[in-house]
Amino acid sequence: MLVRYQYCFWCRSVGLAAVLLWLALSDVYGQGNLQREATDILRSQLLQEAGWALAQAPVTVTAERSPRSAGGIHDFYSEGDYWWPDSTDARAPYVQRDGMTNPDNFTAHRRAMIRFSTIVGALASAYKITGDVRYVQQAMLHVRAWFIDPATRMAPHLSYAQAIQGRATGRGIGIIDTIHLMEVAQGVMVMMETKSFDADTRRGVIAWFKEYLVWLTTHAYGKEEMNAKNNHGTCWVMQVAAFARLTRDERLLTFCRDRYKTVLLPAQMAADGSFPLELKRTKPYGYSIFNLDAMVMVCQILSTKKDDLWHYQTADGRSIGKGIAFLYPYLRDKGAWPYAKDVMYFDQWPVAGPALLFGARVFGEGSWFDTWKKLEHAPKENEVVRNLPVRHPLLWF
Repeated sequence: MLVRYQYCFWCRSVGLAAVLLWLALSDVYGQGNLQREATDILRSQLLQEAGWALAQAPVTVTAERSPRSAGGIHDFYSEGDYWWPDSTDARAPYVQRDGMTNPDNFTAHRRAMIRFSTIVGALASAYKITGDVRYVQQAMLHVRAWFIDPATRMAPHLSYAQAIQGRATGRGIGIIDTIHLMEVAQGVMVMMETKSFDADTRRGVIAWFKEYLVWLTTHAYGKEEMNAKNNHGTCWVMQVAAFARLTRDERLLTFCRDRYKTVLLPAQMAADGSFPLELKRTKPYGYSIFNLDAMVMVCQILSTKKDDLWHYQTADGRSIGKGIAFLYPYLRDKGAWPYAKDVMYFDQWPVAGPALLFGARVFGEGSWFDTWKKLEHAPKENEVVRNLPVRHPLLWF
């Protein structure tokens, strides 16, 4: 932004129109350089991951079923992470230990979905940078297995996600599990214009996401999650936006833009750019990063020339730029974090998430990009991956 003011004196000598053209071209070329550099940084890792993905067979929710699930073989099932058996009575309903992940809970479906997201994200990214249709053909095998094949497809709902033994067969809070379908939807958008992506597969995938969007926006669980006041509400908007863009649902895209401006930003961000509801949790650092990444992706997905969420700010000055600026010093130097440490996995954060990369691209902050370059681009810790829905950023440029 400083360059805009430093060159104001130039307007008088060469004319306003010429300066505006120069600034516009500078923005475009600057963003293009960042994208090219990000591609160079990620290329080797990405092609290696795509090579692995070429050899993988589909694994969907039908591959494994928990005896504790109230659903059927095609129904996604997971269990609340922070719920544990009652130490005083093994037959009693589970009790909560916030922030403490129970390793014995059923996670097979979530792991399968993350694997699916990783495979499609890697293949679509590799296709985007190489043009090799082998990646598209392999991705379609997995897409058809998850969304179309009657024997292996996942039912388009989350009625049994994040269940709690003795308390609930499913919860609205479980909708956060499908953040990992975002890069599947985005990958499909990248690949489906090629002739190698056949029309029947395209129609089948879009039909699945249309049906899932109906469930997300009409079922009681979906409405509950939409109205959640913390990162869950953010992630509902982020998911609906990503899926609505694939299905070209302009009504939902408009709804999500309005919700970001009227609900998410004013209700969750403090005047200093922090997220107080996340800072109150037992994992304030990880949840602050997660919520910031999700809000950044809302801006990345939904911003248009007519409705630019990146530069939108509330009447009292809250904006996504302020949110990134607040957290950036602690992403650069975690030792400066002035709040409580997370009860688990504090040492595994931060990683190279979308906030710094896309924020640097939009706002021209080179220091944000430099920090992103130094962070881990291929995290292995399950807890980190679970809270990092965007692991293939080249898909989103």
